[in-house]
Amino acid sequence: MSSKRPGTGDYPLAEQRPDLISSHGGHSLDDLTLDAVARGEVTLDDLRITPDALRLQADIARDAGRETLAINFERAAEMTLIPQPVIMEIYELLRPGRAKSRDELLQAAARLRREYGAEQMAAFLTEAADVYERRGLFTFRF
Repeated sequence: MSSKRPGTGDYPLAEQRPDLISSHGGHSLDDLTLDAVARGEVTLDDLRITPDALRLQADIARDAGRETLAINFERAAEMTLIPQPVIMEIYELLRPGRAKSRDELLQAAARLRREYGAEQMAAFLTEAADVYERRGLFTFRF
């Protein structure tokens, strides 16, 4: 595997640089076949996108001058490590009027940092807390 960060010429990774992609269980893309699934060698977890694959996509986006997209891929990479119920709790808090105070969002941000090391997602929630407070979205409900 090359240590060089991928750029726009490596997009799409699955076609241009499959050597950079592996599953959660360490399988290569070539290993992810229907026969391997039938034999029990590949699990559903192997078919989920990995944080590394998302970070590689962020590298490509950044190389293409798409910084916002790159940041979104990096946040998505963090989210792959957060259990679905926690993601849904945070999603609910982000809906206008659901969180009752800035502190609720800041507590959720602290939890993401502490339990999952999700620094960028925590920063996103901290920013949301500031915006919601400025716009009065803690009490206003659509």
